[in-house]
Amino acid sequence: MTSYSSRREFLKRTGITAASLPFLMNLSSLGWASTTTPRKRLVVIFTPNGVVPKTFWPDEAGRLDCFKKSLEPLEPFRDQTLTLHGVHDKIRGDGDSHMRGIACLLTGIELFPGDVQGGSHTPAGWAKGISLDQWLKNQLQSDPKTQTRFGSLEFGVMVPERADTWTRLSYAGPNQPVSPIDNPYQMFDKLYGQVKDRQTVASVLDSLSDDFAKIQQHLSQEDRHLLEQHAEMVRQLEQEIRQEQEFAAAAPVDAVDVGHAVPELTEGVMRDNDNMPQLSKMQIDLMVNAFAADFNRIATLQYTNSVGGAKMKWIGIEQGHHELSHEPDSNLEAMEKLTQINRWFCEQVAYLAQRLSETPEPGASGSMLDHTTIVWTNELGAGNSHTLNNIPFVMVGGGLGFQMGRSMKFEGVPHNRLLLSLAEGMGYPVPSFGNAEYCGDGPLTGMTG
Repeated sequence: MTSYSSRREFLKRTGITAASLPFLMNLSSLGWASTTTPRKRLVVIFTPNGVVPKTFWPDEAGRLDCFKKSLEPLEPFRDQTLTLHGVHDKIRGDGDSHMRGIACLLTGIELFPGDVQGGSHTPAGWAKGISLDQWLKNQLQSDPKTQTRFGSLEFGVMVPERADTWTRLSYAGPNQPVSPIDNPYQMFDKLYGQVKDRQTVASVLDSLSDDFAKIQQHLSQEDRHLLEQHAEMVRQLEQEIRQEQEFAAAAPVDAVDVGHAVPELTEGVMRDNDNMPQLSKMQIDLMVNAFAADFNRIATLQYTNSVGGAKMKWIGIEQGHHELSHEPDSNLEAMEKLTQINRWFCEQVAYLAQRLSETPEPGASGSMLDHTTIVWTNELGAGNSHTLNNIPFVMVGGGLGFQMGRSMKFEGVPHNRLLLSLAEGMGYPVPSFGNAEYCGDGPLTGMTG
């Protein structure tokens, strides 16, 4: 393999465009990879409005022998899954349960007083502290051995454009909410640059395909395989763009929702969020390829928002999610629909796990799932009671040293202790996170077996 004194010389001598550089930064053959230190990654996936406990939680603690209906899509990853029952969000104070549920979920601290009114509770503002994902990002970025291009990426699917306490999961600090990117084209532009609409996406993808063919001779076999995976992502994205264009062209003119946050992506197809499955797949594919390129070690994926009212017609449900979540347990039809909704969300978690499991870990043994822990969670334990007890926490993957393939049941422990466990698993133990009152007993016991 030929050695080049600089990236500029490499581009000039090979005729490869600058648009390909982001795909090449993690290839050890070119000497540009940032580190050979084994990687640990954390993904937090948020879905709203609680769960149906009877169809979600395993009956007994111990080995995970089977899943209830809501979690059945994770069956291929049962030995790599850990469920945590009995973890409570004990943060109280201003704001209703939906507001505190999402804003305190990763911050572990109260909300500032504010003027956002929710339910029958006192109004509130933003969270008083940094969220765990952003805190971990800062720790990773402070060390050249773990520093990456972005540190963290915040993905969204149908997150409202409005910024209020119900719609923000991540915080860069007190009173500093972080907005997720819920337009895949905008995320593609953030990752690879110069992608503002369908036309420029197609142009960039054409040039990348040519560049990938040129670069093959300069790479090791392992890096060729990694680049082939990037090329496959490009091909998939091209296909998804064509499908989205056909969908948009077939949609009636009066279906346009000009007030939505992502009109560039979905002109004509926003009625009742019909393209939510497509958005989800594109965002997950982009996340996996960002990890493969080592753009970041931390990611969040937020579906809608707390009080999210998506209508999931693609699984035969006409009512809004939040509307259904208020129905009593005695309404068996509503409970079945809510179970189907959470099962669909679980399918998205399983798809991410699948994509990670089929992608070899660059520069190490095993798959990317072996080095990535997915945490799927929610702002409520159950929607009809608005309880902050038994917040759903389901983990999939490896890398943090937790013993997987189990159902764990706790006796009402504060979720701050789980935040401590995640920080410790990522290699950054800390005595408290968020409200120190709920951290006195340290990380959760038994997580490592």
